[in-house]
Amino acid sequence: MLHLSRKLLFAIEAVVDIAYHSGAAPVQSGKISERQGIPHRYLEQVLQHLVRAGLLTGQRGPRGGYRLARERRRITVGEIVRTVAELEATPDPTAGEAGSDIGLKVVRPLWRELQQRFMAELDALTIEDLCQRAQGAGIRSAAAGRLDFAI
Repeated sequence: MLHLSRKLLFAIEAVVDIAYHSGAAPVQSGKISERQGIPHRYLEQVLQHLVRAGLLTGQRGPRGGYRLARERRRITVGEIVRTVAELEATPDPTAGEAGSDIGLKVVRPLWRELQQRFMAELDALTIEDLCQRAQGAGIRSAAAGRLDFAI
């Protein structure tokens, strides 16, 4: 079930931050925390889960940090939403058998249909799209002027 939470917002913001501010070097979690105002303890937990899900890669050490595991045009917001949903393990209230006829036959199917439509929209929205929005909003990239030859 789609549930908007702080952790989900942090995850999306962190992935976009990494995509938008990365250059040749990985992006350090402290920099992400500083730029996005995300508490470091929440951020690390979310970043590690995104690494395990294959959306990010992590590099240890003093020059370590995080990078996208794939090109930003190949990572969707829907993937991030599903990854965080697994982390939060929030039960789907529409899945229960108990309820009234209206709830079971009208309201819950409607809710599931709306969720499917919304997830289809999120699956069509890439991190590249969000980076373009950031650029259009005039947000300066820390990677501006640095060359990145990733293919």
